[in-house]
Amino acid sequence: MRTIAVTGGKGGVGKSTIAILLALRLTKEGKRVVLMDADVECPNDYLLLNTSLGKKIETIKAFLPKINQEKCIKCGQCVKACLSNALFQPKGKPPVVLPELCSHCGACQLACPTGAIENNEQTIGFIYEQNIKDDLVLLTGQTKGIVEETGPLVGKLKKAASKKTKKIKADFLIIDTAAGLHCPVIQALLGVDSALLVTESTPLGLHDLKLSFELTQELKIPVKVVLNQVDLGKPELIDSFLEEKKIKTALRMPYSKDLVDHYANGKLIDFEGRNLKWSL
Repeated sequence: MRTIAVTGGKGGVGKSTIAILLALRLTKEGKRVVLMDADVECPNDYLLLNTSLGKKIETIKAFLPKINQEKCIKCGQCVKACLSNALFQPKGKPPVVLPELCSHCGACQLACPTGAIENNEQTIGFIYEQNIKDDLVLLTGQTKGIVEETGPLVGKLKKAASKKTKKIKADFLIIDTAAGLHCPVIQALLGVDSALLVTESTPLGLHDLKLSFELTQELKIPVKVVLNQVDLGKPELIDSFLEEKKIKTALRMPYSKDLVDHYANGKLIDFEGRNLKWSL
């Protein structure tokens, strides 16, 4: 079973579209695929496939500190340990927890010398499963409300996806990461076999491609690039960087009005351009 992450830093470059088209192409070749939507704050793969989130298979909970007033000695060590400023201590009083800022890391509990930090578990999101067709399963993570740090949810989603790939004997796990380069994206990238960096031929696309490449190199992940809408903008911007870094392209996809129409109507599964020349 091979795991491929589809990422790229900048939002709006077609990352979800590429992940879905790749999954559909692989099933067309007779492969069994699990597609994982790891953009847990704003998942959209199910919308582009004209379906629902599906069955809720798991509720994800995370650590949230609760101050035991009797054990607290007001030393402030927990406040100092909290890098997300989720603990505030009024003068002469025990700390106050600000749940909306908590990253669920547990550093405050480790720092407390009296064991006054207890776990007041909080639901941060859910995992859904939807069978798109016989050889394609979609797993989606979605946060519950505003969550400061979504990395724990992405980690649980990856475990669920790994379990599902084993159950159905999948050939591929395709991970559609969130935009950006923050913790949830890193969590999604950890342990993958390779990554596709999706970009477009614009200065901003090149900027984020460089950052994504730097991150994947730090994580020692082999990469190829997908250049979306290659006939728009200035592809030589990207080609020059690819030549310099000796990066190969997995796909050079031209602009397609047909694809845009399928995307806008949430019907990528019916897109007939799956004869794109992939090089994985």
